[in-house]
Amino acid sequence: ESNSSSQQGTPAEMSSVLHFYVRPSGHEGAAYGHTRRKLQGKLPELQGVKTELCYNVNWTAKSLPNAEEMKKLTWLFGCPLLQDDVAEESWLLPGSSDLLLEVGPRQVSQLNFSTPASTNIVSVCLAVGLGAVDRVETTRRYLLSFAHPTSAEMEAIALATLHDRMTEQHFPRPIQSFSIGCIPGPLDSPINILAEGRPALEKANQELGLALDSWDLDFYTKRFHELQRNPSTVEAFDLAQSNSEHSRHWFFKGQLHVDGQELAQSLFESIMSTQASSNPNNILKFCDNSSAIQGKEVRFLQPKDPTQPSCFQQQQGLRHVVFTAETHNFPTGVAPFSGAATGTGGRIRDIQCTGRGAHVVAGTAGYCFGNLHIPGYSLPWEDPSFQYPGNFARPLQVAIEASNGASDYGNKFGEPVLAGFARSLGLLLPDGQRREWIKPIMFSGGIGSMEAEHVSKEPPEPGKN
Repeated sequence: ESNSSSQQGTPAEMSSVLHFYVRPSGHEGAAYGHTRRKLQGKLPELQGVKTELCYNVNWTAKSLPNAEEMKKLTWLFGCPLLQDDVAEESWLLPGSSDLLLEVGPRQVSQLNFSTPASTNIVSVCLAVGLGAVDRVETTRRYLLSFAHPTSAEMEAIALATLHDRMTEQHFPRPIQSFSIGCIPGPLDSPINILAEGRPALEKANQELGLALDSWDLDFYTKRFHELQRNPSTVEAFDLAQSNSEHSRHWFFKGQLHVDGQELAQSLFESIMSTQASSNPNNILKFCDNSSAIQGKEVRFLQPKDPTQPSCFQQQQGLRHVVFTAETHNFPTGVAPFSGAATGTGGRIRDIQCTGRGAHVVAGTAGYCFGNLHIPGYSLPWEDPSFQYPGNFARPLQVAIEASNGASDYGNKFGEPVLAGFARSLGLLLPDGQRREWIKPIMFSGGIGSMEAEHVSKEPPEPGKN
């Protein structure tokens, strides 16, 4: 046993991946029961399911953890109500006919980026003095018991049921290294537009996945010729994101031509013009992350000193009502749980970033999806021959997982979902046209409140962070 592990090894190959296996503590029973029912619906031969979590810890010290460090690691990964639920060897011992599967966060090329969960776990490790930990990725392991040996087809069915193929992947063997095994290219490498013209940008667009359309390619080629310099790959990435439809609303704010005639107003201007004849009670409109309407004088609790832990005291003041809403449709169609969760998260962020800070109160959620095809509950208008895109989740999965994701994210911020709607539609019209929400709609709305003195943001000043 080593006495110290304070010396750090800088090269990636000097680090080692430690595995900590955690057996279920019992509170996951409902979730695993749901998983087992899904598996048995696809694999009737299944006799039993056992599970465990594996924390894959990247340990960067030259020596392995000493006794004190191991004690901290096992304490962090275990359940505080149980003893000896964390081990360095797997709790799952497969038999000759069993299937052992491990799934975890999907990586584009090897394990080349940390997940948000890893960032949080590493922060906790650093806080308790485990400075040699720089990454922790969590994987789920399943032991499926069968009476007879399984086929490759059965393994594929099990994997499809156990993980989200858009955000997770199968690990055929335990993670042994987080080294990406390649040398990153320079971030400031130029895209040689001046010498090669538009083809240089087209090549970068293809290789870097910038999703620039023909208009973008023409515009940026012309612009950098005017500037008489080449863009770097970092600039290209920045332009692809910050100048996109999502951020700049080219269509929403652009000039509209209908039947060859330019309209007097853009879509955005048309919506803003309604304010000329509406109730003049807007405090914030079209200028911040959320809107706000006139509130009232109310009594509320406020920390005596918000800069540190302190007692609450009763205050009275003017508080305005904040409301915002957004949709997160395509992400929810691709990965329902995480797509809806981040839809709720983005909307919560919008409320909190209104003015100089607002408070979350409650949320709403709404979903539109295609025919559900609930097993054992056939409906006469649901046509089993309808095809769906292979990169989208089926409507029933959207209905269940999107609702779970939206509620899960809100619960973590203390925001309950108080109301909402769900609509299912899929029809074949008499003329042969199909009408269906193939790409689902995920609507997230929320209300909040803010103090009147926090309505206006302070102007930026040099040196202010």
